Amino acid sequence: MKPQNLEEKVVWYYIIGTYVLYFIGAQHILASMVAWGLGFYAIYKIWNQTEETPESERIQIPLGVWVWIIAILVIEITIIGSHLDFHMGLGRIIKTTINLYGRTWVLFALFPLIGCLKIRPQLVYRAISILCVQSIFFILVAFVAEAAGIPGDLYTSPLARVGGADIFYKVFLYPWSTDRLYLFAPWAPALGLIGSLYFFLAWADPSKKWRFLGAVGAAAMAWVSASRLSNICLVVVPIASWFLSRVSQPLVLGGAGAASFVAGLFGPRLIIFLEDFRRDFDGQRAASSQVRADLANITLYRWRTEAPIWGRGIIDPRGPRVVEQMPIGSHHHWFGLLFLHGIVGFIAFACAMMWTFIEVFIRAQSSHTARVSLSLLLVYFAYSFGENLEALAYITWPALVIIGITLNEELPPLETDKTPKELTRVELS
Repeated sequence: MKPQNLEEKVVWYYIIGTYVLYFIGAQHILASMVAWGLGFYAIYKIWNQTEETPESERIQIPLGVWVWIIAILVIEITIIGSHLDFHMGLGRIIKTTINLYGRTWVLFALFPLIGCLKIRPQLVYRAISILCVQSIFFILVAFVAEAAGIPGDLYTSPLARVGGADIFYKVFLYPWSTDRLYLFAPWAPALGLIGSLYFFLAWADPSKKWRFLGAVGAAAMAWVSASRLSNICLVVVPIASWFLSRVSQPLVLGGAGAASFVAGLFGPRLIIFLEDFRRDFDGQRAASSQVRADLANITLYRWRTEAPIWGRGIIDPRGPRVVEQMPIGSHHHWFGLLFLHGIVGFIAFACAMMWTFIEVFIRAQSSHTARVSLSLLLVYFAYSFGENLEALAYITWPALVIIGITLNEELPPLETDKTPKELTRVELS
């Protein structure tokens, strides 16, 4: 499988060259450059379309992508409003827009827009599979380096001077302070998010060989991250995605009804089981769970009392000792949204997520690509309770491209009279 046009070449060579970019510290910068470059390229192609442009080369922006564009523009409005509220001045507005908004939030609009270009989802799946296989090699290198006593903290890239937190430019073989690997992610839970997303992208590869190798590599990434959420995602998301993408089939609906009846009979025991599971989940890293809970409480309190409408616009970089001086507004996407962008930004992003989920859910009844996107959205939603998604968009962007492709694809007619096996055969043909 080879790229056939400019946009496919950029996506392909960026993904398979991820580790090269990581070791020179260019990921955080180049991802936003790719987003802006291909985004303007898409707008250029749309602007120059005429009635004589062949149908196969036409580009359109679907409603689902427009929803994201509008939501992200609203977040920029909240940045302006919050900076004016706290008298931070025009210079600070420009700096925040370029260094924060232009490298984080805007990627949620630009990469789905890039998905409207002529990019085959199969090409993205294959590139991700190759990257996951590369990750197996670097996991082994990290283990050998640690066993041999080779220093794991290599250097901070000089590109850090361009702007952004130093953590995005640090290069590790392995982190010295923990037994969890980062690979090309800035911290361990972020690698868990990447491993979970890439697992479902690799599993969609049309080649059985690459599908298996890619899935193993992605699962290994999730495993070495020691992320509790990634363990849950790799088990729960396939089941949830399978069910949600087949609710239009009578057999699935009947099975769901029977399962609901059984769950009703054993409801109290099920509730006790879930409560025990949550306690065990939190108990695996009790100190970390307590810090996150305290951080959430402080974040919500300061949002309510300081900036409920527009938010504060910027993260408070140094929290109190009770949260180990972690930044206020971090470690939780939704609470961070409220703290940074107020109720206005929260509603804007939540509406875009809800719209996308509903549209992808409908499309997943008859589209294989939409079923992949449904799994990706479920992973994003799960990790939104433990990570700031916008800060990691520069490494999760292949998932955003696939979601954009899904929102732009033409839906085949829903064929409920076919068996699941026949439907699967049609999707893969």
